[in-house]
Amino acid sequence: MNIAIVGTGYVGLVTGTCFAEMGNEAVCVDIDAKKIEMLQAGKLPIYEPDLEVYFGRSLREGRLHFTTELEEAVANADVIFLALPTPPGEDGSADLSYVTGVAGQIGRLLNGMEAPGYKVIVNKSTVPVGTAARVRDLIEAEGLVAGQDFDVVSNPEFLREGVAVQDFMKPERVVIGTSSTRAAKVMTLLYEPFVRQGNPILVMDEASSELTKYAANAFLATKITFMNEVANLCERVGANVDRVRIAIGADSRIGRHFLYAGIGFGGSCFPKDVQALARTADERGYPFQILQAVLDVNDRQRKVLAERVIDHFEGSLEGKRVALWGLAFKPNTDDVREAPAHQIIQALLEAGAEVAAFDPEAMDTTRAVFGDAIIYVDDAYGALDAADVLVICTEWHEFRRPDFDRMKRLLKQPLIFDGRNVYDPHRMAEYGFAYHSIGRPYVAPGGVNAEFSASIDGKA
Repeated sequence: MNIAIVGTGYVGLVTGTCFAEMGNEAVCVDIDAKKIEMLQAGKLPIYEPDLEVYFGRSLREGRLHFTTELEEAVANADVIFLALPTPPGEDGSADLSYVTGVAGQIGRLLNGMEAPGYKVIVNKSTVPVGTAARVRDLIEAEGLVAGQDFDVVSNPEFLREGVAVQDFMKPERVVIGTSSTRAAKVMTLLYEPFVRQGNPILVMDEASSELTKYAANAFLATKITFMNEVANLCERVGANVDRVRIAIGADSRIGRHFLYAGIGFGGSCFPKDVQALARTADERGYPFQILQAVLDVNDRQRKVLAERVIDHFEGSLEGKRVALWGLAFKPNTDDVREAPAHQIIQALLEAGAEVAAFDPEAMDTTRAVFGDAIIYVDDAYGALDAADVLVICTEWHEFRRPDFDRMKRLLKQPLIFDGRNVYDPHRMAEYGFAYHSIGRPYVAPGGVNAEFSASIDGKA
């Protein structure tokens, strides 16, 4: 099938690459000429595991193409995906100007073509309820007939950064929002190779499809936020959030995913999608109160770690060097949008600290935000040299089993504030570290039955 993808951001690149990997002809279009030149030269502007392999293969074999010309991408396409940014506005609502602008352009292009053929135009961007109808109206306004010349479909993405290629190639479900039987058949044919193991293709009305994406992300954000609230309570009553998490996660009605306490969620999806859903509810006169609570708690949670570090040093970090591990909002990505680490860095700098930071992938994206305000080091241990404290913000795999003896030699004092609960508090006490984590009792260095506690954690 011939496919056009408008937008070469995170979703657009993964979408185009994965469709090409499955044998389709995919043309990706973007107005950023430098980015298109980079992609045509075989270079990716983002980091995502496995993407480079599929991208390189489809590019070499001629199934994946890049252009700045929208008409070139649209002319021969059977299906046109809109993978455009929908950033939050000042009021929290999704900014649809990119989507509506391109929709109008497509309508004008198709109307000016001789026998363009039937097209399915797909909203792949995360958009509020009613956007499919709005796009359809914009294209009809250019002289085309819905159902005859084109149809508009809602097809939300459910890609997790760090495993996005896997999510696309083997989706748990595919959601197709359309009232057109013809469009549903085209989309089902396109996605059938991805669900050969039996996962469902769910065809529904456009409004339900659009709401599904927001509802899914808002629910997951709520689970994270609930466990952070539990963690904060655990610290006040002497409980251990890890024990609570394991126990409640064993309940099949709750499940074990998204129950890890930490310093809050970030990234390009959860914050803006929760805001957008809350705004949609407000516009319909419904106070979706739990969503505002999620946003408020998450904002507070992202400040916790920096506050604890500052309190430990009696309110000032003047003359202190802070080593910081992890800059991306989660592992296996270079995405720093809404990253808790960035809020923590800002707070540490304002308190007078010198910050030396390391991340396996997000150094350049962080440099674009902070410039020379912080120190960028070549490896994790480089950040520790002569530092007064280590702060952990992202749970990269390579941080899980470091050389603790080397860490102690490099740090001025064996002091760690861990925002992702990477280590076991009892083991860290045995190693001689003053180790502070989220929602777990502090264990002073030395004098602890580490063997007993470690055996319990091993079972967990």
